[in-house]
Amino acid sequence: MSSVNYGSKRIVTGAGYGFRDWLAQRVTAALMALFTVVLLGQVIFTTGPIGYEEWAGIFASQWMKVLTFSVIIALLYHVWVGMRDIWMDYVKPLAVRLVLHVFTLVWLIGCAGWSVQALWRL
Repeated sequence: MSSVNYGSKRIVTGAGYGFRDWLAQRVTAALMALFTVVLLGQVIFTTGPIGYEEWAGIFASQWMKVLTFSVIIALLYHVWVGMRDIWMDYVKPLAVRLVLHVFTLVWLIGCAGWSVQALWRL
């Protein structure tokens, strides 16, 4: 007896990440674009030369710190989805792919910790 692998009886295989990850990439990109517009607006409407005090003033309010951290988390997730897809698509040896996944995760977690330290001076 042969199994049918076409039509409505087709067995779908694979990770199934497609739509969810595609949508996550678009949502995180939109959030990063919105943040860029907000930041550019603050820089454009700052009078005089922009030094350390002006940059510190832009990020001094709690809402800007929270927004910046949210964008950093979105950026890290955006990077994770993209890098994971690259490793899955182009790195065939399983052990090498696993090492690259772990390295990417450790690096991104370190970047998240650094961003908390930079934003809240812990």
